[in-house]
Amino acid sequence: MTEPLQPAATPTTALRQRKPDWIRVKAPIGKAFTETKGLMRRLNLATVCEEAACPNIGECWTKKHATVMILGDTCTRACAFCNVKTGMPRAVDPLEPQHVADAAAELGLEHIVITSVDRDDLPDGGAKQFVKVIEALRKANPAMTIEILTPDFRNKADAAVEMIVAARPDVYNHNLETVPRLYPTIRPGARYYASLRLLESVKRLDPSIFTKSGIMVGLGEERMEVHQVMDDMRSADIDFLTMGQYLQPTPKHAKVIDFVAPKTFEAYGAIARAKGFLLVSATPLTRSSYHAGDDFAKLRDARNAKLARETAKA
Repeated sequence: MTEPLQPAATPTTALRQRKPDWIRVKAPIGKAFTETKGLMRRLNLATVCEEAACPNIGECWTKKHATVMILGDTCTRACAFCNVKTGMPRAVDPLEPQHVADAAAELGLEHIVITSVDRDDLPDGGAKQFVKVIEALRKANPAMTIEILTPDFRNKADAAVEMIVAARPDVYNHNLETVPRLYPTIRPGARYYASLRLLESVKRLDPSIFTKSGIMVGLGEERMEVHQVMDDMRSADIDFLTMGQYLQPTPKHAKVIDFVAPKTFEAYGAIARAKGFLLVSATPLTRSSYHAGDDFAKLRDARNAKLARETAKA
C-alpha cells in the first residue's frame, strides 16, 4: 500500500486571517522609499513590488532596489494568487526600454531584475520587448548584470526563448509557482510541464546562463509534492530554487491554507541543497527577486567552486 502524503507543515488556521510573527514586516517609510517610488512614476514604469503587493517592498525600496515590470501593468491572465490587475493591456510603450535603463542608472544598480505581465495578446508574447530592454541596459552599463523573470509565452515559447537567450541575460527566471496538482485552480492559464520545458530549453540553448525558478507554499501542497517539484527542477538543470510563503493579497484571491513554519522552510532548503541546486533561498519572506544582487554573486561563486571540484577530480 502506498503511504499517504504528509502535510507540508502543521497549519496555523487561515480562518483567523492573522499572520504569524515570522511573516510580519514593517510598513514602508523613509526618504529613499519615497524617492524610489517617485522615480518609477516619473519614468512611467510599473514595478512588481507594487503590483504584486510584495511584503519586502519597504526593505528593498529603502535600499533603492526595485523590480521593474515591463509591458504595462495589466495582465491577460487571472491567476488565483496574483494581485496584478487583469484586462486588455495598453499598446507596448516604445520608450520603455530607455526608461528602464534610465531608472537603473539613477538607482545606481549593479544588478537588475526585469519581469513582465503575461501578454497573450502579442504575437511574440512580449519577447521582443525583453530583448530591447536588455539591449538598452547593456548599452547604458555593460558591467551591469541582468536577471529576467519571464512569463511562459504560451504557444510561443520556442521562438520567444530563443530570441531572449540570444540577448544573453545573466539569469533567466521563470517561476513554476506551485505543484502540478494545484495548477487548475492556482495557475489555470499555464501548464506545469510547459514551464519546465521552457527552463530546460534555456540551458540547452546557452548553458552559461543561470536558470532560476520559484514556488510558493501554503496553498495546500503536500510535502512529497514539493520534493517532486525539486526533482523536476533538477531534471531541467535549474540552478537556483526560491521558496516563500504564499500570502493572500485580497479576499477574492486563493486562501492561505497553511502558514509554513520557518523550521519547515529550513528543512526544505536542506533537502533542495542535497538535490544539487547551486543556490537555494527558502524562507517565509523569500520572493523571486528578494536580495537578487547578493544571490547572483553567490550563484557565481557556487558555480566556480563546482567547476574547481570537477577539475580537481579529472
